[in-house]
Amino acid sequence: MTSFAGLSRFYNRSGTNICLHQLPSQLLSARGIASKLFIAGLSFYTTDQGLSEVFSQFGQVLDAKIVMDRGSGRSKGFGFVTYASEEEAEKAVSGMNGKVLNGRVIYVETSKPRQFFQGSPPIARGPPNPAGNS
Repeated sequence: MTSFAGLSRFYNRSGTNICLHQLPSQLLSARGIASKLFIAGLSFYTTDQGLSEVFSQFGQVLDAKIVMDRGSGRSKGFGFVTYASEEEAEKAVSGMNGKVLNGRVIYVETSKPRQFFQGSPPIARGPPNPAGNS
């Protein structure tokens, strides 16, 4: 995610802050975000290397990563593949969506930027004070 670190905030001409998820699709495409795919339904036995090998038939794979559970170290069953171009990513979506990989049907779509809260999430401050105690 470090490659997108500089994209989190932009400013328009009036100086107003613009969040990444509000940017036009052309800018996202130019920054390479549109060439990143989300793959769901992966077998727990699929590896980063295996994912890269399967998806390399559609173009140059820059990165293939399966998301792992921190506690158990097991796959969460989904991952991401990043291509060198948007065209290669589109070919992979049409070629792999609904196909079987390691015994499981996988679902492939273009990755979307993370959605952020519009406001701040509530802060937990513990139980309220009993009546009469300040």
